Amino acid sequence: APTSTQEEVLGVISTELDYWRENPRSATSVLSSLTRHRLPCIARHVLEVMLERGVQVDVIHCNAAISACEKGRQWQLALCLLSRMPEMEVIPDEISYNAAISACGKGGQWQLALDLLSSMPGARLVPDNISCNAAMSACEKGGQWQLALGLLSSMPNMRLTPNTISYNSAISACEKGLQWQLALALLSVMPGTRAIPNEVSYSAAISACEKCWQWQLALGLLASMPERRVTPNAISFNAAISACEKAMQWQLALGLLDAMPKNMIVRDAISYNAAISACEKGEQWQLALLLCSNMHETRIAPNAITYSAAISACEKGEEWQLALGLLSGMPGRAVLANAITYNAAISACEKCWQWQLALGLLSSMLEVKILPNKVTYNAAISACEKGLQWEVAMRLLSSMSKATIACDKI
Repeated sequence: APTSTQEEVLGVISTELDYWRENPRSATSVLSSLTRHRLPCIARHVLEVMLERGVQVDVIHCNAAISACEKGRQWQLALCLLSRMPEMEVIPDEISYNAAISACGKGGQWQLALDLLSSMPGARLVPDNISCNAAMSACEKGGQWQLALGLLSSMPNMRLTPNTISYNSAISACEKGLQWQLALALLSVMPGTRAIPNEVSYSAAISACEKCWQWQLALGLLASMPERRVTPNAISFNAAISACEKAMQWQLALGLLDAMPKNMIVRDAISYNAAISACEKGEQWQLALLLCSNMHETRIAPNAITYSAAISACEKGEEWQLALGLLSGMPGRAVLANAITYNAAISACEKCWQWQLALGLLSSMLEVKILPNKVTYNAAISACEKGLQWEVAMRLLSSMSKATIACDKI
């Protein structure tokens, strides 16, 4: 079990220890299995037992344990094991550092990942592509696009040739940093290098365009993928649909959603959510509800994002009964309502002069311990204003102040 103690681990492997003393490499299969099952703490206990019981520990054992930490997202333990290797009379190698760098990256510790990379020459180790790629991935996850690009540009000076993974990490870093021009520039230079763009490269570039409202470029990239012998996947299509959603191009969004099965791509909740949101922005509440129905028919579970977009679509269409019906149906689909779903429903009531229902929803939020925000109160106060309930509106303003929510002009 993941929480097993060192004593419990000893009890399990005690019968193997004599054989391991004669054949230390036999322990590798156990540690590798723990890596596959993402059980870093057990891997550490196995190493401790081996040391205490006189089994020779080598670099392969340590690397397997550090890799278990990386896969189990235990960056602190990975660094602990790496630092303890000299005590075990084991010299770390490139694999040791690469696994630790990757562990730090997955743990959001990009500074530590870069520190490990820079310390490799001092340990008489030469960073390889895996080292740099892991460090770039750490920078990407940490939102450090400048550092990721710096690493990419420094690879030739290290006598390393950037590969597809290198470029993908850099493009993803630019995507997260809202640097769509740089993302496209990196994608464009890949064919001239040994790095062949793949679906990850294109998906990251499409997502970069989506985040920066460049929907035409996003669609152009998606359309160009077959010409480049790259097969689009769900991520590619979802990013393109989201780009259309942001640009209020609901017809194009629905066209892409419809094209996914024709391209043998399975639609998921992200696909539908983006399309429903596109319909919401385009004030197409009937289509939004039709998509929700399609999700049910295809056994794709809706989530809070689905309901928020659908309720908001009903709000824009002044269909307050449908909005409330969606909200009340959420528990039956095992979906928890949040402030966004309630806000959309309250706004639907406000637009249709249903001030009592709006206040009822506000009370329901408090009962289920969902904190109202400025949007909530603004919609409820506006509902009271339309219902000529100025005294209630003033009480809501007072409640906002008590809840330390700043009032605005609305």
